[in-house]
Amino acid sequence: MFAAGDVASAIEGTWNTAKSQIKTVVNNVVFPVVDMVLAILFFVKVGTAYFDYKKHGQFEFTAPAILFACLIFTLTAPLYIWGIVGM
Repeated sequence: MFAAGDVASAIEGTWNTAKSQIKTVVNNVVFPVVDMVLAILFFVKVGTAYFDYKKHGQFEFTAPAILFACLIFTLTAPLYIWGIVGM
């Protein structure tokens, strides 16, 4: 049996309605949570790297640099991610 009506246009209409809500939730909830987690991890890692430097005399900067790069990426992601995704 076939469904009555045009199913494709109903799905497209639902997607177009939900698309703006998804974008708003991701911009206002998901990205800030990820940013906060990365910021906390970054500062904790910088602190532990400093204490390792005081103990061993060598500063290991790889992990803080990677966390900082990820933090910058997620802070600027809302500016361009929606163009990449196509929303």
